[in-house]
Amino acid sequence: MNQPGPNSNAPILTESQRAVPQLKWIDGFSRLLDTKFRIPGTDIRFGADFLLGLVPGAGDMVSLAMSGVLVATMAKNGASGMLAAKMLFNVALDALVGSIPILGNIFDLFYKANYRNAVLMREYYDEGEHQGSVWPVVIGVLIGLVIIFGLLIWALAAMVGWVLS
Repeated sequence: MNQPGPNSNAPILTESQRAVPQLKWIDGFSRLLDTKFRIPGTDIRFGADFLLGLVPGAGDMVSLAMSGVLVATMAKNGASGMLAAKMLFNVALDALVGSIPILGNIFDLFYKANYRNAVLMREYYDEGEHQGSVWPVVIGVLIGLVIIFGLLIWALAAMVGWVLS
């Protein structure tokens, strides 16, 4: 199936997948975070994730929380443990690199973790391996996000301490 890439704001999931309300929400929210807007005169798209990344520290934490909600929703709607782990890796990489001033903003502009996760979900459903809800994975994802959130707070506090000293 020929799907549009991250330089488009076209739906990520298939029409039949978007017929499920939760999956339609995942599709729309992923695009809002990563591909909603376009830099005029270019094919470069960005979303709320990039804009939030422009706010040092707090923006990255809010973005991480929103990405975490997406991963938890995908896990609740049938993502396997392995798929949720890949999604969590995308979110963790986006959060860690995204927290680096300037470089992180450029990374956010091109990496698009939420878009990647929605594509992973589409591919998972296309293979016919939908297995229903997986609460242990949801709990694991939430614990992982809390750990990442804590590391970001620690890094921000260390950075502030370094700047003030």
